[in-house]
Amino acid sequence: MILNNNINNTNTMLINTNYTRKIDVRIRAWMRKNAPILLRWSVGIIFLWFGALKFFQGASPAESLAIETIHLLTFGWFSDAIIINGLALWEVVVGIGLITGFFLREIILLLFLQMLGTLSPIFLFPEEVFVQIPFVLTLEGQYIVKNLVLMSAGIAIGGALKDPK
Repeated sequence: MILNNNINNTNTMLINTNYTRKIDVRIRAWMRKNAPILLRWSVGIIFLWFGALKFFQGASPAESLAIETIHLLTFGWFSDAIIINGLALWEVVVGIGLITGFFLREIILLLFLQMLGTLSPIFLFPEEVFVQIPFVLTLEGQYIVKNLVLMSAGIAIGGALKDPK
């Protein structure tokens, strides 16, 4: 409570003139208006980019872990080529969907299904995700944990969708 009061007092001191209040109101209005589309585009670019990398053998730092994970989750039913190209296509579709805004409800569903798969190595292959469990992550582990931001972005994007007609 004391910390919140200090933060609020600091904010009040910084924004104490009519001019700065007007600027603050305009900036926040611009942010509210533009945040959903900017978030969609930025997450879309990330998915498009990371997905496209998977089409080129060795270009994605997560390639081998992704293949191992999907092999385990699908009981080895698919070849490495089908796994990595399927994952690449999935991520590219999510990226294009977010960028264009087409079929957003379906795209958000694909995003979250992909995120479940992405997080699964934490439990399936902890030795590849952690240098020291549970705090020190490998590079692959850091790559996975950053997806928490993408999941939150997916929630924000989904929450900004208009009600279906």
